[in-house]
Amino acid sequence: MADLPYCRALLIGAAVFSGFFAPGKTLHAADGGDGPTLEVVAKLNGPLVTGIAVSRRGRVFVSYPHWNDPITYSVAEIVDGKPSAFPDEASFAETVPAKDRLISVQSVVIDSQDRLWALDSGTVDQGPTVDGGPKLLAYDITSRTVTEKIEFPEQVVHRDSYLNDVRFDLRRGKGGYAFITDSSTRGLNAIIVVDLSTGQSWRRLDGHRSVRPQPGYLPRVDGQPLMLRQPGQHARMLAVGCDGIALSPDGSQLYYSALTSNHLFSVSVDALVDRKKNDQQVARTVVDLGDKTTASDGLAMDAKGRLYLTSYEHNAILRRNSDGSIDTLVQDKRLQWPDTLAISRDHYLYVTTNQLNLTPRFHDGKDLRHEPWSIFRVQIDAGPPTR
Repeated sequence: MADLPYCRALLIGAAVFSGFFAPGKTLHAADGGDGPTLEVVAKLNGPLVTGIAVSRRGRVFVSYPHWNDPITYSVAEIVDGKPSAFPDEASFAETVPAKDRLISVQSVVIDSQDRLWALDSGTVDQGPTVDGGPKLLAYDITSRTVTEKIEFPEQVVHRDSYLNDVRFDLRRGKGGYAFITDSSTRGLNAIIVVDLSTGQSWRRLDGHRSVRPQPGYLPRVDGQPLMLRQPGQHARMLAVGCDGIALSPDGSQLYYSALTSNHLFSVSVDALVDRKKNDQQVARTVVDLGDKTTASDGLAMDAKGRLYLTSYEHNAILRRNSDGSIDTLVQDKRLQWPDTLAISRDHYLYVTTNQLNLTPRFHDGKDLRHEPWSIFRVQIDAGPPTR
């Protein structure tokens, strides 16, 4: 007999696909879908794109993790609609020692000082971390030079870790803090905290249920259950831990969610950064904010305290309001696996799409993607928080 969580997930998925999905209200109507009009920023060929960041003056940066697709660089700036290696292709050359080169950048973020941060998982095809590979680097985007470099000890970033997304609060402490999700599929998940003034880092909520995949959760994309299907192997449920991450405008709460979960959680930032508190004390500040109606990948917070969520199950972007209600900002078939979100100062929400659900690992080794991948943006009525 199939286990009950698996059966329950199948029933929920079927109900969602049959048209049950209707979180709150749809904010507007637009051609080609529901919600505000999606504007095409760029169409990209080549490797799968994940992260996105937008500078004060509207410069757009993206990241290409080193997964199945061959890459010649892992960070790029979009110039005239085309990717250009950032800071240069030499930074990715395999002749450069791992500690000094960008190996597989999953996330890029612009901070309140207009620096570009690149989060390097230090892995190839999501395998074990390479010695000296996992790191966090800040770039001056004008001079294209590294201004900060933080390496992680193995007790913080394990061989089986996968550094996924990062957020910053530069108002705390002497130099600010970074908060990183470890979404490993092979080990314990956690929130990693980094003191930017000292370079010290530590794990929080290691293995806590809030950072782990939701037991029995079966995502459905385009009406099909999303399962790992490899040639000659039985299909397996996808189980990925904490992924999307966002900070409240006042910096008091960190929001996060596992990739395979429909629940949203928050935790006290005061607790995360207090080295005197143990994990049990930190865990007491975790709040289960309930069902967000869908599994999601990227999260982003605006200056009004509203949380944006990608819904890869429904080709949509949702918005969670300060009262906890959830609206559909935009739903469009072109949002084929909306991945990462970024909010610009001129009140646009940017999103990368990459058709991740059509990659070989989900289809018996067959690549069902169709280039190009797209970067979109949609007008909203707020900018990013100032941190």
